[in-house]
Amino acid sequence: MTNFQNFRIYSPIIIMKNNILVYGSLAYDRIMDFPGYFKNHILPDKIHNLNVSFNVNGLTTNFGGTAGNIAYNLSLISQPSTILSLAGYDFGDYEKWLKKNKINTTQIKKVKTQTASAYIITDKADNQIAGFNPGAMAQSLGKLTINILSDCFIIISSGYYKEMERLANYFIKQKIKYIFDPGQQITNLPAKAIISGIAGAQVLIGNDYEIEMIKQKIKWTSKKLIDKVKTLIITKGANGSEIYNQGKKIIILSAKAKSVVDPTGAGDGYRAGIIKGMLENWNWLKTGRFASAIAVYAVEKYGTQKHAFGWKELRKRYEDNYGERL
Repeated sequence: MTNFQNFRIYSPIIIMKNNILVYGSLAYDRIMDFPGYFKNHILPDKIHNLNVSFNVNGLTTNFGGTAGNIAYNLSLISQPSTILSLAGYDFGDYEKWLKKNKINTTQIKKVKTQTASAYIITDKADNQIAGFNPGAMAQSLGKLTINILSDCFIIISSGYYKEMERLANYFIKQKIKYIFDPGQQITNLPAKAIISGIAGAQVLIGNDYEIEMIKQKIKWTSKKLIDKVKTLIITKGANGSEIYNQGKKIIILSAKAKSVVDPTGAGDGYRAGIIKGMLENWNWLKTGRFASAIAVYAVEKYGTQKHAFGWKELRKRYEDNYGERL
């Protein structure tokens, strides 16, 4: 657990006890469904000269971004959080939505450009191809300072890679533990920045593809990665997740979805569950199962912040899936 109460980026910020500081992107998600399989249209022997086009079933614009999605899921379980991010002149409707869900927006820096945008195509196997325009995210958060200390958690999720590196270095220097979730910025982060981010992390989290990308980029084996980070969490979509902690491997079965509509945002729901479990000092098996139970709600709705649930419903889903009380 990280201890701090008064954390200032570019203006005073009060992080109350058991609050969460979420760094990451705020974006408008443009989501498109491809009614086929990418694998049927990508020729392995021509991957060096890729040129494909997919006809999609419409396009919808939704509130998204890693920080927004994680904070939204935390709000559904009545867990206070503060978003640390940047947004543009077109952020008004999104900000109203966050405030409506009792999410602290005081550390969202406004700049005179567009809010970030993600363009996501999903196929029938839940594979995704995404393009990300950082927009406002490409600017600096400003000066970093730490003041009075108290209980809090921090997650560095996928945002602007230069700020991710800067935040990780700052937290390491100040001996503040954090969850490191480089996600879609793995391709942009230099290898040394990934190694540095892992070095100070209490938890490293990513899906199986992202973890493989990390290993290849920094030239580490699975064993070295597991040895270097206190806790490694690998998510595998419908195949559940794996948690490596102090020499133990914990297998988490995925909760069952009532219907699979859109997997976008499920990983952010999972991360909210992990944070809550850590905050409550639950063991990793319970924490992983809880995270999986939250993640599945996002799969059942089109868009990353369209789902909703209460504690009563969440407890029942947890108990139905894992045969134990929450």
